[in-house]
Amino acid sequence: MAREFQRGHKAKISDLTPGTDLYVGVQIAAPGLTFDISCFGLDANEQLSDDRYFIFFNQPKSPEESIQLLGAQSGDTESFRVTLDRIPAAIQKLSFTATLDGSGQMSQIGPGYIRIVAGGEEVVRYAFTGSEFTTERAVMLGDFYLKDVWRFAAVGQGFDGGLDALLKNFGGEVAEEEAPPAAAPAAAPGFAPPAQAAAPPAFGAPPAAQAPQPAPSFGAPPAPTPSPAPQQPMHAAPTIAAPLAPQTPQAPQAPSPYGQPHQPQQPHQPQQPQFGQVPGQGVPPAPPFGQQAPAPYGQPAPAPYGQQPPVGMPPGVPQGMPQGVPQGAPATGAGLQAALQPYKETATGQRWTPQNQQLMRVDLTMGGSGVLARQGSMVMYQGKVDFGYKSAGFVGRAVGNATGQEMQLMRCTGRGQVFLAEEGSHLHPIELQGDAICVSAESVLAFDESLQYEVRRVEGHGIPGGALFTMQFQGTGTVIVKTHGTPVVLPVTPTTFADCNAVVAWSAASQVIVSSQVRLRRNVYPGHSGETVNLQFRGAPGNFIVVQPYEV
Repeated sequence: MAREFQRGHKAKISDLTPGTDLYVGVQIAAPGLTFDISCFGLDANEQLSDDRYFIFFNQPKSPEESIQLLGAQSGDTESFRVTLDRIPAAIQKLSFTATLDGSGQMSQIGPGYIRIVAGGEEVVRYAFTGSEFTTERAVMLGDFYLKDVWRFAAVGQGFDGGLDALLKNFGGEVAEEEAPPAAAPAAAPGFAPPAQAAAPPAFGAPPAAQAPQPAPSFGAPPAPTPSPAPQQPMHAAPTIAAPLAPQTPQAPQAPSPYGQPHQPQQPHQPQQPQFGQVPGQGVPPAPPFGQQAPAPYGQPAPAPYGQQPPVGMPPGVPQGMPQGVPQGAPATGAGLQAALQPYKETATGQRWTPQNQQLMRVDLTMGGSGVLARQGSMVMYQGKVDFGYKSAGFVGRAVGNATGQEMQLMRCTGRGQVFLAEEGSHLHPIELQGDAICVSAESVLAFDESLQYEVRRVEGHGIPGGALFTMQFQGTGTVIVKTHGTPVVLPVTPTTFADCNAVVAWSAASQVIVSSQVRLRRNVYPGHSGETVNLQFRGAPGNFIVVQPYEV
């Protein structure tokens, strides 16, 4: 029986099926809309570093045929064959996507799904509807990703920009078609449709007869032979790239005599006067070498050579004019969109996504559990999110007060996205997979509710109270650590020492002892170094400490 996934659910492929030869089917449709369904083969950085692993209608298989586009069959709009044990080591992730070809929005689609079939039996299905989307024009449906073993994740993350935004997210770009080469006199013009006997155009859908059918070892449930995939009228006609009217080339102008300014030849037709120039006047001659040309009428003169324009103003822009807006263009034009583009929300389909160094986004619709965050760290949220007070209980408050590791937390639940930050601190997501890490409570911004945490004691002589304390997090989930500035991660060696007020975190398997040179800060006598408690770290290879360039 197939497992039903919701958005954000993940599972190991080995828990779904022992096979590695899989059939992936996608069903998505809407009245009057056409969809392009593709598969992106990504590297360890989730980038399309090899274009041969972008599998779509014009490139139906990878070089070693570990990923193949099969076409529409068995009730699926599009289908793929994926052989996991043949995928090269450079490919760490397969992202299955759907994009709109033409106008429309993903909110218009009907019920759809992405499913996995192994040995003729459906093992998992992620169903979605148009109500889960708004203005998106492209959507990542599901991912196969390699994390010690191959796993599957139901994503359901959309992009407003369509295929262009999807390619940019994966580090690619949309290539423009080049103009066709000059043809013989008897050939059709460059902008005419190709003859029927010629090869299919570059962006045409491959013929249905060429799509390989799934083998019995992994094949989809039996179904009648599908009809040939309809040709996409939008891609069938090539782009008009040849000029519609021939242009007469102009003879090159002879160079001006040495030491004299260059005088351009007058064209056959009179040129339009420039802004601020009286009609009928010619182009003013170039100024002598080393001197600036006079400014056009009605415009301010440029700054003298070697001098800077007023602070905050680019060269040649008169005072009082709004920044970032070209002359004569409205303030809401393309210039404004271009200025805001670098700061748009980043959505990667993951539960935790850094927006920049100081802002973290958590998607509560993924993962199935809530998030515990420091009170007051929420700066914005989208969707239906509930914020509740997380009580530590009497014992927790007593331990926190006694150890200094008390955290005032709030619980975030619901369906939406929450943006977290605190005083411009740098934020770093640390994902735990059953392992543990020790972090000072002062350095914790938020963490998944699925993680277990407790106060740990670091004993030592000469320390007030006889010990230092830290928080230990363990389990499966993510903890967000905040630092002042960019931290450094150092391997633990027998000679690794650190100031206890600069250490942010360390691996839980490290042995921490107080340095024999420890001194308490005493400013009452001269000659003291001013340093506080030093800690020495010991451990096997693989242990680490995280130190920030700041003392709390």
